[in-house]
Amino acid sequence: MKLDPSKTALLTLDFQQGILGFVAGAEAVIPAAARAVEFARKKKYHLIHVGLGFSEGHPEIPDSNSRFGMVKANKLFVKGTPSAEFHPSIARAGDLVVHKQRVSAFSENQLHMILRSLGIENLVFFGISTSGITLSTLRRAFDLDYNCVVLKDACFDADAEVHRVLTEKIFPGQATVLTVDAFIAGQEG
Repeated sequence: MKLDPSKTALLTLDFQQGILGFVAGAEAVIPAAARAVEFARKKKYHLIHVGLGFSEGHPEIPDSNSRFGMVKANKLFVKGTPSAEFHPSIARAGDLVVHKQRVSAFSENQLHMILRSLGIENLVFFGISTSGITLSTLRRAFDLDYNCVVLKDACFDADAEVHRVLTEKIFPGQATVLTVDAFIAGQEG
């Protein structure tokens, strides 16, 4: 399936310094992710980096939220701070960045509105982690009627078996699942 670049967005999901520094082994997918981003730039796909971004003091996180309590306690992912920065081989100055305050790329932000404003029908994405942002984003994107492609070798999960089950058994029900190289070959061939 060839994708129309004017109707396609490539989303990088949570490729931020604070996540890469916290999730052991995640750096291994950077080369594949960087190849996908460079291909998107070359083909003129819309490129959007989605990641955690909070206001100073983390007013978006209630004290009762155990999942994000560590983020708040350690003052992580405040917009403009080092932990919120995207990996330099993935993002460049001037790239579109959308911040989220929970797991899915669509949570509590304007991502869907931006995609619709751009006329996007196809989403190509990958992220850290496969069982977190990638899974949550796929579920919501599918419900919003986007055609989805997940680049499995640019996704990372701390549990290799969870990654395998998701990319081989769960994701194919709602997305085309490919390696970065297979995706590029299919778009250029």
